[in-house]
Amino acid sequence: MPLRVIAAAQAAGRQVFAVVVEGWAEPADFSHVPHVVVRVGAGGYAIEQFRAHGVRQIVMCGRAQRPSLMAIRPDAGMARMLVRVGIAAWQGDDGLLKAVVRILEEDGFEVVPSQAIVRDILPEPGLLGATAPGELARGDIRRGIAVVRALGAADVGQCAVVQQGLVLGVEAIEGTDALLARCAGLRREGPGGVLVKLVKPGQDRRVDLPTIGPVTVAGAAGAGLVGIAIEARGTIVVDRPATVAAADAAGLFLLALDPDEFLKETTP
Repeated sequence: MPLRVIAAAQAAGRQVFAVVVEGWAEPADFSHVPHVVVRVGAGGYAIEQFRAHGVRQIVMCGRAQRPSLMAIRPDAGMARMLVRVGIAAWQGDDGLLKAVVRILEEDGFEVVPSQAIVRDILPEPGLLGATAPGELARGDIRRGIAVVRALGAADVGQCAVVQQGLVLGVEAIEGTDALLARCAGLRREGPGGVLVKLVKPGQDRRVDLPTIGPVTVAGAAGAGLVGIAIEARGTIVVDRPATVAAADAAGLFLLALDPDEFLKETTP
């Protein structure tokens, strides 16, 4: 996703400077643009680099791993940021990211959502592939919507796996890929389950939107699922052609939905 943002920004005539967090991305992938590699906890140094390179707008995207606060080893600038973050440092991802966005804005930066740079990554409602969900799967989606909304309201995770009305697993700090791997050993006999992935209630849509891609499809197929339901206009689909092709090849449905409209249409 960061590489897609860079390509789209450059195509629009924007200058790009990348901050690559050590262990979260491969620095060699960013060799074609000015960049710096920083360790987790070097937030102050990262801000210094932004200012030194004239950065005014920041896009936060890519795969991240939330570290333990005890393992961060903050530099002086990061230590000051943590004081400003306050109690949000002990909250879920959305609470923490909202605090980080607030601090960046207070420091004069504009936080721009990745979907404002890459225009085609948030699908409209409808089937994205060739396969449609059956009635049992639609019932699992309804159950999944209720579960994920409750989960998101507590700022815990963005997705759940439901099979035949049973919740096989919910996403916490481990992420979607690990959730799917865990659910592979929990599936029941009979029709497979579904992965439901939604935006958290009240989530800041500039950062950490739900994301799926070919790897998600492979994980869902490996877990014996029959499909994936995502929130339309709120879930990033990385490399949509490859994602849809992978779902079609595996016989999985890929459905983008408006949760409220879906519940109106399908609730008995």
